[in-house]
Amino acid sequence: QLQLVESGGGLVQPGGSLRLSCAASGFTLGYYHIGWFRQAPGKEREGISCISSSGGSTNYAASVEGRFTISRDNAKNTVYLQMNSLKPEDTAIYSCAARRTIQTICSMGPYDYWGQGTQVTVSS
Repeated sequence: QLQLVESGGGLVQPGGSLRLSCAASGFTLGYYHIGWFRQAPGKEREGISCISSSGGSTNYAASVEGRFTISRDNAKNTVYLQMNSLKPEDTAIYSCAARRTIQTICSMGPYDYWGQGTQVTVSS
C-alpha cells in the first residue's frame, strides 16, 4: 500500500524553525517528484515547494522563498522541508504529495498520492 506520512509539525514562536519530514512506504520515493502544500483555515490549498525525483529541480512559492528549503534523501525514502523565520501566516496544515513523471523540472501539480498532513502553528 502506497503511503506518505508527514511529521515534524508543532507549535513554534514567530521567527522560529521547524523541519517537516515526508516519509514514504510501499513505494520507492526516488522515482517521484514531491510537492509540499499547505492549507490554512478558510483558505485554499497552496502549493509551496516541490523537488524533482533526482533533487536537481526545486521550486518555491513567493510566500516562502528564501525561508523554506526542500531536500530529499532517497536512501531514507524521505523528503524534508526546512522552515526558518516562521511567521504567524505560515500557520496551516502541511501535506506532502508524490507524482511520478518523466519531466525533469518539478511543478505544483497534478499529484497522485497524498499524505494526511501535519499541523504547524506559529504563535507567541
